[in-house]
Amino acid sequence: MQHRPAVFAALLGLTRAGSAIGDFWVQSDFCARVKGASDDHPVTYVDPATEEKTTHGTADGRKACLKHCLTYTVTQAIVAGVGARALGIKVHPAAAAAALAISFGTHYAADRRVPGKGLLEKIATKTGKGGFYKLADFGMNGAFHLDSAWHHGWETVAAVVATTKATTR
Repeated sequence: MQHRPAVFAALLGLTRAGSAIGDFWVQSDFCARVKGASDDHPVTYVDPATEEKTTHGTADGRKACLKHCLTYTVTQAIVAGVGARALGIKVHPAAAAAALAISFGTHYAADRRVPGKGLLEKIATKTGKGGFYKLADFGMNGAFHLDSAWHHGWETVAAVVATTKATTR
């Protein structure tokens, strides 16, 4: 299949764009702030419109992360689907579903950033990047950058999976 590298590049670009839109434009402020909440590390959310304060634990953190990952994955599906159609790429439905499942699952695993228990923090600590993960100074946020790198890596895997049985129109 001579077109697979081009299809891969197109799908990676489209899913990357969908990821950025889903993470930064579609994700609600509530989900962004509460998705890492736990009973041991509750999050107090202040509604920007009403200034009402609410406190959230594990159940709300999981729900917020789930909602974010659902809207994130739907956004990726829409952007990749519309873009692929516009480019004349036909993605096999099973490959698309598998790619989106990879994106959803790895996104949820990374975004449940419960302090001291989150997957990315554990990986960062075990690989000697714990200090960088906790960096929040000099205009840098290490957790954000490691999170982004994690997502980019898994989106690359998902784009490879999505090219399985892909054809051009």
